[in-house]
Amino acid sequence: MRSTPTSAAPRRRRRTVLVATGLVTVLTLTATACGSEKDEADAKPSGGTSQAADTGDAGAGGGDGGGGGLPAGLADRLKEHGIDVDRWKDGGWKNWDEDKWLSEAKDFMNPVIEGLWKPDRMQSAKAADKTVTTKDAAADQGATDPEPAPVEAVAEKTPYHENAAPVGKVFFDSPEGSMVCSGTVVKDVNHPGKSNLVWTAGHCVHAGGGGGWYRNIAFVPSYNDYGKSEAGLANATTTEMAPYGTWWADWASTSDQWIQGGSESGGDGAAYDYSVLHVQPEQGGKSLEETVGAALEVDFSAPSATEVSSMGAWGYPAAPPYNGLEMFKCVDRPGRLSLRPSLPTMYRIGCTMTGGSSGGGWFRVVDGETKLVSNTSIGPLENTWLAGPQLGSAAEALYQNMSETYGGR
Repeated sequence: MRSTPTSAAPRRRRRTVLVATGLVTVLTLTATACGSEKDEADAKPSGGTSQAADTGDAGAGGGDGGGGGLPAGLADRLKEHGIDVDRWKDGGWKNWDEDKWLSEAKDFMNPVIEGLWKPDRMQSAKAADKTVTTKDAAADQGATDPEPAPVEAVAEKTPYHENAAPVGKVFFDSPEGSMVCSGTVVKDVNHPGKSNLVWTAGHCVHAGGGGGWYRNIAFVPSYNDYGKSEAGLANATTTEMAPYGTWWADWASTSDQWIQGGSESGGDGAAYDYSVLHVQPEQGGKSLEETVGAALEVDFSAPSATEVSSMGAWGYPAAPPYNGLEMFKCVDRPGRLSLRPSLPTMYRIGCTMTGGSSGGGWFRVVDGETKLVSNTSIGPLENTWLAGPQLGSAAEALYQNMSETYGGR
């Protein structure tokens, strides 16, 4: 996503509310969309793949046969890459030399460094941006709809755990420093009620072509639960910032297309810019879904934008005029965006959210239930719209592999 500030766009006439059924919390998804009639509905929500290799807790205890309290096999794999766990925890992870930056799908490792993501470090993390130019966006006008009018992002109601509990922030370290994206707790079809899966963007976990896996990847659902200001968070406790705790990615998966073709502007990987994380709590024993009390089903039917009346994007925009401390949302009728004829068409909606909202879930209502249908990937410098990938068979294969291979761990 992009980071250039923008002024608030005029609201459109029609008001839309996305809803769903089946979970403890209520997503009151209110924003602007096309048309002239007012429309409101309420409901309760339940809130070729690349795959990651083993990872685990670099802290004390909790292992299942590996050395130094690590899961079986991880200590050996770290050694294979010349990584000393103790040195890694003490700052060795800051070595971004090319020979130390693991890039292959099988090379993902993310040992837990307990206490690394403290409230002040979370607040200082910067937005992970992906920007496209007007020329990029107009590359394939035959399959691209007219650019949507901006839709002003609306702040989500607080506390977030009552209104959008599955939504949270993804934190990670890159060669440029500590970064943030957004993510969503999603259901695990093979482990109902006990999901540890988080959906986000590929560029929030891997740098794409010529780069490698980011480090210290963690997810915080309902981050800054009461939407407090920077001043109000001056002496914030960990519970205020992370009401459900911090969840470290012990496995991650993104598309081969993103790993090979992703770039700072999205590149050929933009249409495949999605990722699934399997997470573990820094502290605690229950699953993420049990802890949060909500998770959303992923819709892999990849409906055409012409078949969908509205989609909503949620996230934590961190680039000006936002500061990353509050959750925002946009709802609009989606259009089509094609970067080039050889790539799948992406969804596009009007939205003024900026960098930091990348990876945040896009939701639509299917038979009365809110489902995740895409995630924020790219947007223009003017901060007037967002685009996200269609989630079809390739995305479903990635998801199923994560669920079947790692979901029960």
